[in-house]
Amino acid sequence: MKAHTLETQSTTTPEKALTFLQEGNQRFVQNLKMNRNLLEQVNDTRAGQWPFAVILSCIDSRTSAELIFDQGLGDIFSIRIAGNFVNKDILGSMEFGCNVAGSKLVVVLGHSKCGALKGGLDARAIEPAGMENLNHLINNFEGCINEVIQDGEERSSSNSDLLERLNVCNIKRTIADIRSQSATLRKLEEEGCIKIVGANYCVESGVVTWL
Repeated sequence: MKAHTLETQSTTTPEKALTFLQEGNQRFVQNLKMNRNLLEQVNDTRAGQWPFAVILSCIDSRTSAELIFDQGLGDIFSIRIAGNFVNKDILGSMEFGCNVAGSKLVVVLGHSKCGALKGGLDARAIEPAGMENLNHLINNFEGCINEVIQDGEERSSSNSDLLERLNVCNIKRTIADIRSQSATLRKLEEEGCIKIVGANYCVESGVVTWL
């Protein structure tokens, strides 16, 4: 399979882009793989790139978007940060991917058993010495933790039900942040040029559930 071209990108709708990823995850789960000549794709993309989607995922080593969705070189923009949240730099990358480079879909991809979210839940009990930047990062999840935790519920990463509720809340909050903090992406979505969607990857089964 060849890499996406300007022609294939321009004729891809947001709905079709979503279908590409859904079908790719089905192949991944079934242990099938699109037949690709990666060196040929290197040659195909040497003059430019025309990805159809921007995917924001966690840095977790089990959540490579290219593998999970069975995509090749030049097919997607992959943005990764622990806990798949957004800041101005990530929003700028998304704006480039969609408004400049022509991608039709933005996916916020969370995953089960997320270490960053576990860190957020355990932050009050454990303050890792000498990791002030990590402590700053996990503080991004405090709003969602306060939203999903119930009165009297144990705040701990060992509380698997709370951890998964936090995961889903974090995906939805990130989508809301994209829409509220990027007028560019919000306008593109309102005009039907792109879709912004959430998804949840199960590290035990390989299945992506779409929110």
